[in-house]
Amino acid sequence: MYLVVHHHVIDREKFLATDPQDIGGNAPPGVEVRHFLPARDASAADCLWEAESLDVLRRYLDPATRESCENTYFEVDAASAMGLPVIASAGA
Repeated sequence: MYLVVHHHVIDREKFLATDPQDIGGNAPPGVEVRHFLPARDASAADCLWEAESLDVLRRYLDPATRESCENTYFEVDAASAMGLPVIASAGA
């Protein structure tokens, strides 16, 4: 499932010092970041993730960002969404 996380930045220095590749690259198996969209002024960021559940993502991401961000999550309605990544099928 696709999930969006809105990160409200509470410590810009820590946020800017964190490499988004580290957050995405250290995610548990089955949890992948698809888009990272930071605000130019580093006050917020939105991310599109793929994970088996919101709880799985929250258990990973909240501790990983707790010193720099407050996170808000929602599950994407994939049937109504536009612009979701196209995942190649295993048989292709």
